[in-house]
Amino acid sequence: MNKVFLKGAAAGMALLAFAGVAGAEVLARATADLNIRSGPGPQYPVVGVIRVDEEAAIEGCREGSKWCAVNHAGVNGWAYSDYLTAPFDGAGEYVVVTDRPAEALPPVSYEATSSVEIAPVHGELIGRKTALGTVEPIAPPPAEVTTYIQTNRVEPVYLEGEAVVGAVVPETVEVREIPDYDYRYVYVNQQPVLIEPETRRIVYVLR
Repeated sequence: MNKVFLKGAAAGMALLAFAGVAGAEVLARATADLNIRSGPGPQYPVVGVIRVDEEAAIEGCREGSKWCAVNHAGVNGWAYSDYLTAPFDGAGEYVVVTDRPAEALPPVSYEATSSVEIAPVHGELIGRKTALGTVEPIAPPPAEVTTYIQTNRVEPVYLEGEAVVGAVVPETVEVREIPDYDYRYVYVNQQPVLIEPETRRIVYVLR
């Protein structure tokens, strides 16, 4: 079982150690409703959300990781860079933060303060969403569907990435049926989502 480190039960915010260009901050735009988490991984609690097309300040990213330290609406935390775009080339053209030039953002580290045991990550969500190819969510599910999902909770599966509309759940993840409803459900990174069974694509995120 893996261990991750959280700073206290409530905030769980990371301490950042910057290397390289101090104070280098980039405004990035979310291409999906994107969670802000208290630490750099899918197991950490959600502390905020960057809505699609809203901007967040990126302070830096972990080396060898797609998780970046962000500030949005006064909330500090970590967001997954596959779903953030920014104009790194100076010409105003937005590119996915994951594909940024190496020198565009300083590396940041995550300091351990206290530990809790959590489930390990099994696999990765497939696909990314850029400003050029958005996928619309389905209409909000009926109240009875939401109630069914909430009263029939299943153990969450942890996948590297973030639960956003358009991402695809790997075949290894079991999805559950909902009576008299076209879509399936599963808890991804503690977030309940609706899945289109034919494509295994996330079509709705319940928040």
